[in-house]
Amino acid sequence: MSQFDERFDFVVAGCGGGSMCAGLVMREAGKSVLILEKTEFVGGTTAKSGGMMWIPNNAFLARDGIEDSVEKSMTYLDNTVGDRNDTPGATRERRLAYVQKAPEMVRFLVDQGIALERAQYWPDYYDERPGGIRQGRSVTAKLFDVNELGPWREKLRRGFVPVPAMLEEARLLPFLNRRRESFWLATKIALRVIWARLTGKHYVSAGAALQGRMLKAALARGVDIRLSSPVAQLIVEGGRVTGVVTEREGKPWRVGADLGVLINAGGFARNARMRAQYQPRTKVEWTNVTEGDTGEMIEEMVRHGAVVAQMEEMVGYQSTIPPGAENAYLKPSVQSLTAKPHVILVDQSGTRYQNEGGSYMEYCQNMLARDAEVPAIPSWAIFDSQYLKKYPLAGLMPTKPIPASWTAKGYLRGGDTIEELAQAIAADPATLRATVERFNRFADQGRDEDFHRGDRAYDRWLGDAFETSAAATLGRIDLPPFYAVPVVPGDVGTYGGVVTDDQARVLRAEGTPIEGLYATGVSTASVMGRCYVGAGASVGPSFTWGYVAAQHALRNRSAASVGSA
Repeated sequence: MSQFDERFDFVVAGCGGGSMCAGLVMREAGKSVLILEKTEFVGGTTAKSGGMMWIPNNAFLARDGIEDSVEKSMTYLDNTVGDRNDTPGATRERRLAYVQKAPEMVRFLVDQGIALERAQYWPDYYDERPGGIRQGRSVTAKLFDVNELGPWREKLRRGFVPVPAMLEEARLLPFLNRRRESFWLATKIALRVIWARLTGKHYVSAGAALQGRMLKAALARGVDIRLSSPVAQLIVEGGRVTGVVTEREGKPWRVGADLGVLINAGGFARNARMRAQYQPRTKVEWTNVTEGDTGEMIEEMVRHGAVVAQMEEMVGYQSTIPPGAENAYLKPSVQSLTAKPHVILVDQSGTRYQNEGGSYMEYCQNMLARDAEVPAIPSWAIFDSQYLKKYPLAGLMPTKPIPASWTAKGYLRGGDTIEELAQAIAADPATLRATVERFNRFADQGRDEDFHRGDRAYDRWLGDAFETSAAATLGRIDLPPFYAVPVVPGDVGTYGGVVTDDQARVLRAEGTPIEGLYATGVSTASVMGRCYVGAGASVGPSFTWGYVAAQHALRNRSAASVGSA
């Protein structure tokens, strides 16, 4: 029997989405919990994300009269994720467990005092498929005053929304110069800022609000959270994981875990070696994850017999990186850029090859697949002057002057004609001309015959926020000068890892669980397989499987105690 420097009932490696949820379950049962975070901040990539959780059949939908059910949610997942031999993390058994447990997890958090609300309109990413919901199934946290954290305020990882606005509000702000609704919204947010200053509050939103609320609850209930405390090894005795080796004051520190260990340490997006092995043609420089997302805990679980799968998948997040933004906290996304009117995406020959709206994960999958056939990394976003007058570009608000460095360093290319633009991006002029003319015909008729952009509600939602028809995303490219910026397959995390069962237990190759070892988040092979079904399809499962793991660990030890009595 190992000698431990310290013992807890449950030990969690990593403090991203799901870790504190598991901790709350354990504390509700009166068990001790230690969360070990390798970085100096709480919250993981979840804190700097949109903070959405995709929760099927959630109570907020029922409250608002939007029909959903286990059956409808499973129909959607069956038609979107599907059954494949190469996605063992996404078996129908696990999908069903997710659909059943995710809404239960949300009810638990609400009972714990976590203020959540559904996104009022954030369509499922494949809302046109059977079981899809146009209003969406995503749940998020309400604005949070980080001053409520006291001395822990500075330890919460920073979010990405610079103003006290919910994401649904923030997406309307770029239309400030065009719509009265945006003006009034900006006024509302400005009043929030003034009120916060007068009352000594500091509001955050999105992922920072979600993790801030979770941190407050976890601390209040006695969860022990230690920062700058990486887990170096798992301790295994008799085939069971019984603890971990971390460090304290620069020395190894052995911590026992009587009920189990949960790994929620992120994926491997910042590990260049693992990316080269599993995801060639992607780059660490394009990722948006935190500095701690380096994959060593996945490899440590493999060392003890865990099997991995879906390692080539990532949550693609198409990005364009202007000069000066190479080390930005969040790389400028073109998720909505190329779904707006007056813009398309082309490969390096000048050919359009996909629907520029829809799921960011599928967008980047298509880019990588195209690049395997013809050069497409980077691809080019092609747009005209109408776009620049109406919509933001790489964080630059409409009507703002273009930074001189953008053109001087070749980031923004231009031309007075489509042919001149083609020469500027080294594409075939005739090909690009034909591509633009074909798209313009689609814009005129209001239907994209090639890739059906605008057919689904989500495509239109990504487009012009104040248009509801296909005009929200389809618009002619015909007002010179014409422009192009490069687009690369960035990411907000990897999507493969160890295979777990419907109890979040880590599995060996033969399908048996490693006793005492659980995993959640992007340390695992996703329950969503090779697709992103809606906003929060990473964060929702991370929370849910953390919840499930803690419940199973409690039941498992209780059953063992009864059996030995």
